[in-house]
Amino acid sequence: METSYLAIDVGTGSVRAALVDARGAIRGIAAREHEQIVPRYGWSEQRPADWWSGAAHAIREVLDSVPGAAANIAAICACGQMHGTVLIDADGQLTREAAPLWNDKRTLAHVDAFRAKHPPDAYLAHTANPATPAWPGFKLQWIKEHEPQAYERAATVFMPKDYVNFRLTGERACDWSDASTSFLMDPATRTWSQTMLDEMLLDGRKLAPIRAPLDVLGSVTKQAAAETGLLEGTPVLVGGADYPVSVLGSGVYAPGLASDITGTSSIITVIADTPMLHPEVSNLATCEGLWGRFMLLDSGGDAMRWARRAFHENTLSYDEVAQKAASAPVGAEGLFFLPYLTGERLGEHSNSRAQFFGITARHGLGHLHRAVLEGVAFGVRRHIGLIESTGARMERLVAASGGAKASLWLEIKASMYRTPILVPKEVECGVIGCAILAATSHGQFARLGDAVDAFVHFEREIAPDPRASDVYDRMMPIFERLYTHSQRFYDDLDRLAAHTS
Repeated sequence: METSYLAIDVGTGSVRAALVDARGAIRGIAAREHEQIVPRYGWSEQRPADWWSGAAHAIREVLDSVPGAAANIAAICACGQMHGTVLIDADGQLTREAAPLWNDKRTLAHVDAFRAKHPPDAYLAHTANPATPAWPGFKLQWIKEHEPQAYERAATVFMPKDYVNFRLTGERACDWSDASTSFLMDPATRTWSQTMLDEMLLDGRKLAPIRAPLDVLGSVTKQAAAETGLLEGTPVLVGGADYPVSVLGSGVYAPGLASDITGTSSIITVIADTPMLHPEVSNLATCEGLWGRFMLLDSGGDAMRWARRAFHENTLSYDEVAQKAASAPVGAEGLFFLPYLTGERLGEHSNSRAQFFGITARHGLGHLHRAVLEGVAFGVRRHIGLIESTGARMERLVAASGGAKASLWLEIKASMYRTPILVPKEVECGVIGCAILAATSHGQFARLGDAVDAFVHFEREIAPDPRASDVYDRMMPIFERLYTHSQRFYDDLDRLAAHTS
C-alpha cells in the first residue's frame, strides 16, 4: 500500500478520523458524535474525555475499513474547534471535567468590564483582536474567579485538538492559530503576551508552549497505540485550529486569496501579511505563517432559514425558496434587507435588528426572498470593504460549507463582490487541510503551497455578471446609509421590549 496520512477533526458535534492518500483523496472516514452540555442558559460545555474516546473509536473504525492502513500512515495531523478551554494538572488529569466551548457566553461580565476599562486602541496591538466572550483569556478569568481550585491545580491550558494530541503523544503544546485567537498572544512575536497576562491577572506558566502547525509534536505512545490501533512511534504534528485548517484545505493560503464560509453564519477571511487592528475585525495566524483578517455575519444561512420558516412555515424546501428568489430581478426592484436578525458579534451594535426597506405594492414573495440573499451579500460586502480599506485586496474567493451548494447565492455574491468564486470539489476541507499539513511535514512537498496545488481541486467557477455588479454598486451606498442611520433606533427598541415583556 502507498503512503497515507491520518486526519483528525475534533468538531463541536463529533470527532472524525480520515485516511487521505498521497494524492489527496480520502480513502476512509469515520465519526463519533458527542453531546454538548448546557448547564445554564448561555453556557456551553463538552467533556474532553469524550473527545478522546470519540477519536480513539473513529481512528479504530477507519483503520479497520482499510486493511494494513496503520503501517502506512506517514504522519498524523489534528485540527479542532476553537476556543474550548481545557485544563490539566501536572499528571495529565483534567482539573475540570468539562471545557467551556467557543459559543459559551458566561464571560460576558468579564468582557464588559474589560471594555469599560480599555478602549480598543489601548489593547489591539497586544491581541490583534477585539474583546469578545469567545476568547479563552476571558474563560480563564471566569474559572479563576468561580472555580479557583480547578485553576490553581492546572499545570497546562489546552485547546480541544491539543488535548487529543496530548492523549496521543504525552506532549504539551499549542499552535499559533489557536493561540492567536486566545486574546493572550502577542501578534508581533507569536509568543504569549505578558502585557495581557498581567492585565487579566493570569499565570502564563499555565499556557502550553506555542509552536508552528507543521512542527512534529511527538509520536504515538504505547498506550495510545493500544487504544486506537495506530502503530507506536507514528509521528504526530502540532496541527491547527479547525477554521484556518479548513481555509487551507479549501485552497486559500496566500495574500490576495479569500474564503467565504457560509453555514449558519457567514465568515469572510482575507489572507494578508499582517493583522488588521480594528475594533470590528478579528485576526488569526494562518497555518503557513501569514494572517487571516476575518469578519462574521451571524445571519448567513440562518437568514434563509428564517425566511423559509417565517414565510412558509418550513413547508417549502430550500430549493423551492431559491426558485422563488430567482424569479425576482437583480436588486429585487429596489427592495433592501438588513440581515442582522441576531445582532452583530463585534463592534458597538450587538443589539442591531433586521429589516426590509423599500417595500411597495409591486413586491411579492420572490422579491422578499431575493432581498434576503442579497442582504446577506451586502452585509458581507461591507465587511470586505472594511478589510480591504488598509490595502489587503481580495483577488479570488473560495466558497465552502453549505453556502457553496447554493448556486443562485454564489451568482449574487460573485457579482456583488466583482470577484470570481471557486467551489472546491472536496467538501471535507478540514480533513484535506490536515492532510496538506501532514504531507508537507513528512517531506512529500517542499512547501504548503505545493501541497495545496496537488490536493485541492475546484469543480466550478462562478464569474461576476457585469450588469448585476452595476446594479449592486448603485445599491451599496444606500445599504450603507440604512446600516448607519438605523443604529439610532436599536436602544429605543430595547427599551420598548423591556416595557412590553
